Amino acid sequence: MNDYEAKQAARKARLEELAANARGASTATYKRARSMAEAIPFGQPILVGHHSEGRDRNFRSRIHSTYGKAFALDDKAKHYEQKAASVGTGGISSDDPAALTKLRAELADMEASQERMKAANKIIRQRAGDEDAQVDGLLALGWLTNERARELVRPDFAGRVGFPGYALTNNNANMRRVKLRIAELEQRRQRADVEQEGKGYTYREDTAENRVMFEFPGKPDEAIRALLKSHAFKWSPSRGAWVRQLNNAGLWAAQQVRTALEKIA
Repeated sequence: MNDYEAKQAARKARLEELAANARGASTATYKRARSMAEAIPFGQPILVGHHSEGRDRNFRSRIHSTYGKAFALDDKAKHYEQKAASVGTGGISSDDPAALTKLRAELADMEASQERMKAANKIIRQRAGDEDAQVDGLLALGWLTNERARELVRPDFAGRVGFPGYALTNNNANMRRVKLRIAELEQRRQRADVEQEGKGYTYREDTAENRVMFEFPGKPDEAIRALLKSHAFKWSPSRGAWVRQLNNAGLWAAQQVRTALEKIA
């Protein structure tokens, strides 16, 4: 497990802990609200005009409020559970030091899959009209089960046999996408770090952090913060800077911000 993967695992654990804490607090709060409600006899109305009316109304209001807090905590628990479940499911991150290795492995799998589908379709075409011969040929490839081979040689709902054209087209498009990402990451890895002083800020491109960032001597005013946020820069307390990922979009956004900052200054 590299540093990035360790950070992801730690983040997932933190979110799971937050979810568990919120879930526990929700359960406890719900039980407290229910206990409060049980103190009122079933069907007991508010005695309008009685000396207890005000106290009774306040008590019922607290019950309602406590139930509301329980439901809000339950929503909070679900939020953290969903965030924890999503950690690591967004594909290969450019922040991962092993991203290039993983992308190349992913590309190799896609290329192998493309060749397998093409080989299977070729056998089906060459042995058209003889289902058993088609199946024997597919099984000889060594990666299909008999059941799957039978499915491939029998027409689907659209009358197609073998792997449909869209499957190869989609896989080919994914290969192009991964190749572009590999090329972009390779180019980025060759970049030198950048640090430039602007009017009231320091601009940096940190290849190790994979971040483009703006540093200010103090808290920038509201207009500058709005400018940064409008270009997807986020405040990073650990870095003491406004950052976003170092990619083509990030570099373009940084240039827009720098141009605007020079005009503001």
